[in-house]
Amino acid sequence: MTPAIAVIILNWNGAKLLPEYLPKVVATTDLALSRIILADNGSTDGSVDYVRSAFTPEQVELMLLDKNYGFAEGYNRAIAAVADRFDYVVLLNSDVATTPGWDRTLFDFMQANPDVAACQPKVLSYTRPDTFEYAGASGGYLDCNGYPYCRGRIFATCERDEGQYDSVADIHWATGAALMVLPHIYIRCGGLDPDFFAHMEEIDLCWRIRLAGYRICAVPASVVYHLGGGSLPAENPRKTYLNFRNNLLMLHKNLPEATGRRFLIKRRLLDTLAWAKFVATFDLANAAAIVRAHRDFARMRRNYTDHPDRNLLPEAPSLLSQYYLRGKRRFSQLDR
Repeated sequence: MTPAIAVIILNWNGAKLLPEYLPKVVATTDLALSRIILADNGSTDGSVDYVRSAFTPEQVELMLLDKNYGFAEGYNRAIAAVADRFDYVVLLNSDVATTPGWDRTLFDFMQANPDVAACQPKVLSYTRPDTFEYAGASGGYLDCNGYPYCRGRIFATCERDEGQYDSVADIHWATGAALMVLPHIYIRCGGLDPDFFAHMEEIDLCWRIRLAGYRICAVPASVVYHLGGGSLPAENPRKTYLNFRNNLLMLHKNLPEATGRRFLIKRRLLDTLAWAKFVATFDLANAAAIVRAHRDFARMRRNYTDHPDRNLLPEAPSLLSQYYLRGKRRFSQLDR
């Protein structure tokens, strides 16, 4: 049987992570169905030597990129290189541990639903296995203001997994921590946007996939465990900058032009409230990060001149008002 899935793990100087997670992926992945490929972004820490010594080429195939292209462009290059060899690709973070049958479950679902271009497993915390992980949980959504949230996670509140979100669901976006996607659709929709650098690039991609007419689903019968939070802590001004800037870019790119102009006026008001909150708590670094995000968005938006005709944002009540004013902390409590 020729493997139908390329499970691509992008690595850059991951010598500390790979010995913890990669053996678990190899042990729980159906190697007759899936080909595990470590795409290395020019590492210099010995992580490639570790893979060569710990695994056979049949267990883990090495793809050596000539330099560090970053997360988005690294995946774009890796997927383009294997698109003709595999029916499906999985973007799998190097800090994800998989469970038996995880790839077969996603594969069977995609085979049975040809109108689905991408899907994700249920993502639980590696350090708190009974709790949903922030980056994806059991499927991602956007509210009427473009704020992302998940089944099992609203803002920073992650629920315990009690089977409450174990049903298959159509979602707005699937996590980039463990994303199965049709490679030709990934390429046709432009892949991950390298200008985002980090944060929300998979939400932006999934929005474009949905605009192309395809469904995106969560398949919670497939389960993975994600360490997460390893790049930047939530209060880091760099993370604040990227989240605010990239959210604005994503909305500008994926909303109809006239709708986007009106919508971004409202978002500037909401972001001003966030800025005022940081100022009031003397968190001047994060306040300054919001100012930089808007300044750089104003410059970068000129690079995006094509806009869709359809607005895919829902008309549901604001997530901000439900969470902060009405105290709704669980996905199941939301008015949607």
